[in-house]
Amino acid sequence: MKRILVTGGAGFVGSNLCARLLKEGSHVICVDNLYTGRMVNIEPFLSNPEFEFLNHNIIEPLELENIDEIYNLACPASPPHYQKSPTYTTKTCILGIINMLELATKNNAKIMQFSTSEVYGDPLVHPQVESYRGNVNPIGIRSCYDEGKRCAETLCFDYNREFGTKVKVIRIFNTYGPMMDPEDGRVVSNFIIQALKGEDITIYGDGSQTRSFCYVDDLVEGIIRMMNSRDDFLGPVNLGNPGEFTIRELADIVLEMIDTKSKLVCMDLPKDDPTQRRPDITLAKSELGGWEPKVPLREGLVPTIEYFRNTIE
Repeated sequence: MKRILVTGGAGFVGSNLCARLLKEGSHVICVDNLYTGRMVNIEPFLSNPEFEFLNHNIIEPLELENIDEIYNLACPASPPHYQKSPTYTTKTCILGIINMLELATKNNAKIMQFSTSEVYGDPLVHPQVESYRGNVNPIGIRSCYDEGKRCAETLCFDYNREFGTKVKVIRIFNTYGPMMDPEDGRVVSNFIIQALKGEDITIYGDGSQTRSFCYVDDLVEGIIRMMNSRDDFLGPVNLGNPGEFTIRELADIVLEMIDTKSKLVCMDLPKDDPTQRRPDITLAKSELGGWEPKVPLREGLVPTIEYFRNTIE
């Protein structure tokens, strides 16, 4: 039985990943300091003898033995959360991955770094391919996350070259689904919560900026395939849904799917907010057994809306 460490395991993607790993028969050690992770996400696992929870901040070193795989998700991932304390976010990205790389190296374990489409910044290449080096503001309000994740990727490849550490790097694009934090400030959760409460739906800018939305089950499938891919394929690899929607289109779909009195209200666009996001997943398809997202946006929004309806009730 594999002993698998999931940092940030009480978060949205982390808890969905823990569920999948437990289902596959692994022993899962979930590490989270609950800065943005939520105990409610992992409560269903606490009675499972193959699940352990450690309240720990990966900014501090962690000593564990007999670890086979590490999935490093620990980091605030939505703008309101990572901008709350930008220095903390940067420390989590950089000191956190150093500590996890050290742990992986000592255990001869494979480690996957969860990077982000934010490494591309406000892209001048569309759709975004892994070879594109990005257009990132290194001193802006989003830089703690964008540059923190870029530096974490650097460290992964340097540890691989210098110490032979077995690394995998994925770049995640916008993901949605059950277990999202209703207050995380992401566009899907914002729109659904506002519509369910009958509040105005707030669009930043004119709504013409685009995003690509991947249902969490599709993402987790890609994550598992990447961890199990050939040893000499390190990434980085884009994981996301290439279906592209404007923010206005997303708002209209949510209004169509939820019986609400909500109206659309436009607000100022935040500084450095990307105007386009769409992954090129050619590499993922070729290296991960033909992986591609299966769940279209409208279909994935059905269980997501139901989850949020139950949550706010």
